[in-house]
Amino acid sequence: MKAQIIVCHPNTGSFNHAIASRVEKVLSSNGYQIIFHDLYKENFNPVLPYEEIIDKSFDPMVEEYIRDLNESDILIIIHPNWWGKPPALLCGWIDRILRLQVAYTFPKGGEGGKPVGLLQLKRVYIFNTANTSIEREREVFGDPLNLIWKNCVFDFCGVPDVVRMVFTVVVDSTLEQRNAWLDEVEQILIKS
Repeated sequence: MKAQIIVCHPNTGSFNHAIASRVEKVLSSNGYQIIFHDLYKENFNPVLPYEEIIDKSFDPMVEEYIRDLNESDILIIIHPNWWGKPPALLCGWIDRILRLQVAYTFPKGGEGGKPVGLLQLKRVYIFNTANTSIEREREVFGDPLNLIWKNCVFDFCGVPDVVRMVFTVVVDSTLEQRNAWLDEVEQILIKS
């Protein structure tokens, strides 16, 4: 079994990176082969060139990410909540990797643009951090990250099993709280 981990945070000392390390440790100890991508460290280019839309040729890094996605059984994405969305770099990863004829297609003569998902992932885990309380995120903002990941991205790509967990409020959390959150990550991965 292969697990792909995508982490998107510019600070390697961040809690996002601590989550990624715990995920890698837990899955490795449970027999998964790990594919690890740190979008910042790898200098992933988020800009979708027009040529990639009209032509099926991609730069070598994009080809590698697509190959890794297609070989993965599960996908784990770790990122902060920035303005109710993933960081721009991760949005660019979505644009360039979760693309037409890779993650979804539209059937000819279909139901008015209803997509057919192509991803064969068994499950996707989204672990994100935030500095807004869960209550405020839901009541004031409508939890846009939940809508983005579950409805707009992975349902569209044919992956109905999406587990999302948010850790908040990180800015004033204690070391004990962050360690407890890491234990929660581990329990979620072990139970699933």
